[in-house]
Amino acid sequence: MARLPGTIIVLVLILKLINGEKFDLVFKWKQLEYTSTQAESGDITFTGPVKTSIRTSNESFVSYNNIPMGASHHKGRVFIAVPRRRPGIPSTLNVIDINKQGDNKSPKLTAYPELRINQLHSDYHGDLKRLVSVYRTTVDVCQRLWFVDTGMLEYPDNAMQVQRPQLWIIDLTRDRKIRTFEIPESIVQQGVGMASLVVDADGTDCEKSYAYIPDLVQGAIYVYSFEANRMWSFRHSSFQHDPQRAAFNVAGQRFNWDDGIFSITVGNRDLATRSKPVYYHPMVSTTEFITFTEVLQNEALATNGGYENLFQTIGDRGPNAQSTMHHFDGESQVLFYAEVNRNSIGCWNTQSNFSAENHDIIHHDNERMIYPTDLNADVSGAIWVLSNNLPTWIYSRLNVNQFNFYLWRQTPLMAIQGTKCQVE
Repeated sequence: MARLPGTIIVLVLILKLINGEKFDLVFKWKQLEYTSTQAESGDITFTGPVKTSIRTSNESFVSYNNIPMGASHHKGRVFIAVPRRRPGIPSTLNVIDINKQGDNKSPKLTAYPELRINQLHSDYHGDLKRLVSVYRTTVDVCQRLWFVDTGMLEYPDNAMQVQRPQLWIIDLTRDRKIRTFEIPESIVQQGVGMASLVVDADGTDCEKSYAYIPDLVQGAIYVYSFEANRMWSFRHSSFQHDPQRAAFNVAGQRFNWDDGIFSITVGNRDLATRSKPVYYHPMVSTTEFITFTEVLQNEALATNGGYENLFQTIGDRGPNAQSTMHHFDGESQVLFYAEVNRNSIGCWNTQSNFSAENHDIIHHDNERMIYPTDLNADVSGAIWVLSNNLPTWIYSRLNVNQFNFYLWRQTPLMAIQGTKCQVE
């Protein structure tokens, strides 16, 4: 009998491998629910949740319209982004304290940093001290939360740019705003295409940090220097979508999209050149591309042009391998992909040749991994994945009596065990 627990664990692991399940389920929701926060005076103050009915300053809460698009984790807290693509969203940026949930697998969201900053004005006028719509967030090694507020309401038949898009940076050790940067019109007219970002930071000198922001609509990469507090942009043909890969079939929904450059991730520094590879891809594509940090960090190059040959193709992942977000793990040197057309998480070991034969699927689930919308890693290296069944939400109707949104977690070395991506 003493061996039974170990036997059960082995059987569970075998069943997971057979079913293609490598990631551990953290949370799941049928529909999102919220708590409320008591706003205090000052710039940003985070307080605990208070259970109450929710109403924004001008819109009643509509549960079905709330769909999570981004999730990032830092030291026991998960930040959930709910962009305003429909009316009735009380807060676009939210937090969950994992340690306070116990056995609750469907926790309520609490507005972050506070409810007031997430509220729209009754006449929808702009207010750069408030958030309009956030898609995804990221946490850097300096314990700072970065995200773009697109400043845009994407309500069907009534889209509006409420205010200029802004880059926000928050110190998570104090839950205090460090800085906001208003993205100028000389960079972009509207913020709707900025659905993700990655931060290139060095923990030994947090001032010398850069944010790389893809624009899936404009086909551009915007580069922000924290030290200079400046932004510049690159445009290249590889940032555009591939019309040959525009057809999707997800959860029975067939559709064609044209999303351009969607995800950027940064590799390990080359000791000789002191530069890092920068991997990127459009979502409507199965091709991966590469450039280098020394290219993106060169404002003069971005201004003067002549950089066409500095953005190059690595290779093709193969049919149906369209990906939203991806992440490079520095320890294993593996790229992890959220593959929306296959309801799966894929991988490629960057030490091998880039070809479809060297890619593998490490987690596949046609019921719970429908449309993996976000994939990133926390400061410990653990990978977090959010799936949200977005195509059904857009083109059909979610069954609100079933679970629709899932948050997953796994360490990279465990995720790639037994796959083509395993480190030798």
